[in-house]
Amino acid sequence: MLQQKYQKAIRFAGEKHANQNVPGTDANYLAHLSCVAMEIMVAYDNSNNFDLSFAVQLAFLHDILEDTETTINELEVQFDLKIALGVSALTKNEKLNTKQEQMLDSLSRIKQMPVEVGVVKLADRITNLQEPPKHWGNVKKAEYLEEAKLILKNLSDKNEYLSQRLKTKIEEYSIL
Repeated sequence: MLQQKYQKAIRFAGEKHANQNVPGTDANYLAHLSCVAMEIMVAYDNSNNFDLSFAVQLAFLHDILEDTETTINELEVQFDLKIALGVSALTKNEKLNTKQEQMLDSLSRIKQMPVEVGVVKLADRITNLQEPPKHWGNVKKAEYLEEAKLILKNLSDKNEYLSQRLKTKIEEYSIL
């Protein structure tokens, strides 16, 4: 059942991200993960051209390799290989020198995966383009905006609805 898959993913993510907050806030990190999943569900209502169950599970798990001690093997055992590989593609390779190299590498891997992986990346960046944390300077904000444009350029073919949402968020963010 879909509900059981969603509940398993959010519970697993909640346990792994238990001590993490949304950057710049006191909100538990599950708030971010839930917002990404909500973007996925709304996108599905507007263009049901992807596997909703797979995409929602990825939404809840997309940051788990990057932000916790969870391993890809653990994801494969708890979920399956498809989930583990999708989350891995969404994870930046921190062995690469620059943030731009990390992003380009991740986008390259995402483009080789099923469409749902790209859909989650679009939804994640939409969610992240809220008002930036107060401690971010103008340089950090500008870099983040350029990353968003790069994501849109590389993944705009994954979902028309989310691509338009990201484009709008970029336009709104540049005003901040």
